[in-house]
Amino acid sequence: MGARGVPARGSRVSVRAAVGWLACACACVVHGAEVPTFAIDIRDHLFYPSELVIPADTKVKIIVSNLDPTPEEFESYELNREKVIMGGASATIFLGPLEPGVYPFFGEFNPKTAQGTVRVEP
Repeated sequence: MGARGVPARGSRVSVRAAVGWLACACACVVHGAEVPTFAIDIRDHLFYPSELVIPADTKVKIIVSNLDPTPEEFESYELNREKVIMGGASATIFLGPLEPGVYPFFGEFNPKTAQGTVRVEP
């Protein structure tokens, strides 16, 4: 080996070692990638914001904080998600990757007021 861990000129690097280095580099890149995080609050049986805009083709994390004293449920048939969030508590919901479009969600315990959409944009 030469300086900085680079093979010296004329030395041979096995295919197995090269593949190992490449796999390690890829794992480091994937592990270091952070999931975009968004927040939704529940206050007075309403979602804030009522429209959340997220990027298409990207896995995202949504932290839903219920600031009301009573439980509420984040539910969406289109997103295939259903999560009860107790009063004063938070929940994490992962979405995606999703195609561009509008995906409605609602609060099952207060469906007339607790309504919102996730807008997925390219």
